[in-house]
Amino acid sequence: MNGFGESARSVWSGRAVAYAESFAALCAYPIEQLLDAVGAGPGVRLLDVGTGSGNVAAGACARGARVSAVDAEPGMVEFAAKAVPAADVRVAELPVLPFDDDAFDGVTANFVLDHVGRPRAALAELGRVTRPGGRIAVTMWSVPAGAGRDLLVRATEAAGVERPAHRTVLAPETDFPRTEQGLADVMLAAGLSEPSCRTVAWDHRTSVQEWWHGAASGVGFTGHLIAAQPAGIRAEIKRQFDLLSKEFTGSDGRLALPHRALLACATA
Repeated sequence: MNGFGESARSVWSGRAVAYAESFAALCAYPIEQLLDAVGAGPGVRLLDVGTGSGNVAAGACARGARVSAVDAEPGMVEFAAKAVPAADVRVAELPVLPFDDDAFDGVTANFVLDHVGRPRAALAELGRVTRPGGRIAVTMWSVPAGAGRDLLVRATEAAGVERPAHRTVLAPETDFPRTEQGLADVMLAAGLSEPSCRTVAWDHRTSVQEWWHGAASGVGFTGHLIAAQPAGIRAEIKRQFDLLSKEFTGSDGRLALPHRALLACATA
C-alpha cells in the first residue's frame, strides 16, 4: 500500500457509525443503477468492494443475490456484517482480494476508486475475481463534483484553514482525469472490456445538522481536517458553514446539495 492508500485508511479508521449516520445516505444514490449494471438478481454471485456501512450489499441481498462484501476498515466490516447478516463480509484491501479467479458474476465498487493508491491495479483485481463475461460497475466523484460537495471545503477556507500541503495525492503515473472518458480509459488500461461511463447528478436532501455531524465527526478528508482543529477554529468553521448553507436551504429548512459522480461499467 502506498502513501495515498495509507492516508485514506487513516481518514476512515473508527468512523463507521458516524459515516452511516451522515454521508452514507449521499453515497447510496447510485446503488440501484450499480446493481442494474451488473445484473444483480436471484442467485447471482456478487462481490461489493469497499462496502462501508453495507448499503450496496443490502440492496443486492434484497434482490436475491448471493453476496460477499469487503472493506479495508475493520470497523466498517463489523458494522456491515451486523447490518447485512445475509452477506459474507470480511476485511480485505485492494489491490489484493482473498478470492479465486472468476469467483463472481458481478462486482461493484461504490466510491472506492477515490480512495485507492493504484487505481489500475485495483480495477484489474476486480476483473480477476469476475468470471469471463461478468460485469464490473464502479462509481467515483467527478471533477467538478457539484456545488454541494464543495460546501464544507468552502467553510474551512472561509475560516482561514489551509488545506494541508503535505496531503498525499496520487503519483502522476497512476492518476487519471475524473471525467467520463478518463474513467473509461483507465478501465480499458486495466484489461477490462467494453467500458462505458456516464455522469449521474442529483440534489442530496439532508438537514444542516446531519451534514455537519458527519464533518464534525471526522468523516472524509475534509471532516478529518475539521476534527483536527482547535475548538475555536472548529466553531468558526461551523459559523461559516451555517452562513454558506443558506445558499442550499429550501423553504422546508432542509439542504438540497448538488452532486455529480461518474458511473462506469465494463466486462471482465
